[in-house]
Amino acid sequence: AIPDSSMAEQPAVNRQVLGSSPSQGAFPTTLHLMAYRAKSVIASWQSQSISTRILRAWLGITWIYGGWDKASDPSFLTPGTVNYIGNQINGFIEISPIGPLLKGSLEYATFAGWFILILEFATGLCTLLFILPRFAAFVGFATSVGLWLTVTFHVRPYFIASDTAYAVMWLAYFFVLYSSNKRIDINMDRRGAIRIGSVLAMTAGLIGLGKFFPRESAQAGGGKRIVKLEVLPIGAQYPFTRANGEAAVLFRTRAGVFAYSAICTHQGCEVKFSKKSQHLECPCHLAAFDPFQDAKVVVGPSNASTKSIRPLPKVDVKIDGAYVVEV
Repeated sequence: AIPDSSMAEQPAVNRQVLGSSPSQGAFPTTLHLMAYRAKSVIASWQSQSISTRILRAWLGITWIYGGWDKASDPSFLTPGTVNYIGNQINGFIEISPIGPLLKGSLEYATFAGWFILILEFATGLCTLLFILPRFAAFVGFATSVGLWLTVTFHVRPYFIASDTAYAVMWLAYFFVLYSSNKRIDINMDRRGAIRIGSVLAMTAGLIGLGKFFPRESAQAGGGKRIVKLEVLPIGAQYPFTRANGEAAVLFRTRAGVFAYSAICTHQGCEVKFSKKSQHLECPCHLAAFDPFQDAKVVVGPSNASTKSIRPLPKVDVKIDGAYVVEV
């Protein structure tokens, strides 16, 4: 494990391995294979200030809860379901600054889902048990930055989104640990292997429990679940298929959520939202509808006037718990 304030000091001669020396500074260029003996989990908590304990507990528990939320969701790793990780990634592509990267990952969506699931559990457990604590803190920071870039990058004002706040908390916790021990040491003895193995075993156990006690996956409030609310930040759009099989598009603004049929009232082509014009545009005959003005016609089709077609029909939707559902 990577030792921090909980690691006992060792003689200087033990620290000078692989050609290192105390003059190398805070970040040694060599990897030190040490056999430190970590303090117990209880002692690691006792050695920290009350503010650090609060931060550590909150981050560790939250990341474990994040893993549990996914492990107990039957649809998270099931293609074709409302909350499938692939659907989430596909919804992020249009709103994320790393959209092209996400698009390339769609083929491996299920693998990505398993990776995220295991990573969240392991990060939370390592934080609470003080196993690889600085590495876990850095992974938590990187995960939060990744969520910000994919999910909440366009949320305004920034403090509405939690990912940036978690990134700052993880970074602060990392430097609290780093300030007490600036060396990058890895415990390679039997004790260290057992501690890391215990984290993996507990992670597997929690995933198994989540699968054994799944959350209810029935339709919420008697309506069809469309998308999880956290996947739809303010300012985003989400195309979906209605319960009757018709294409539709969902919007979320500060005022709430609303949706329209995606079937053009001119000749039945499917409209698409244009980020440039902020309109729902028909690719067949160039009609355009303003979704922020009750989907009224703003540009008539190429062979007709604006008066010859009707606004797009509304689709009744609402927020029900953690989901947006079709009423």
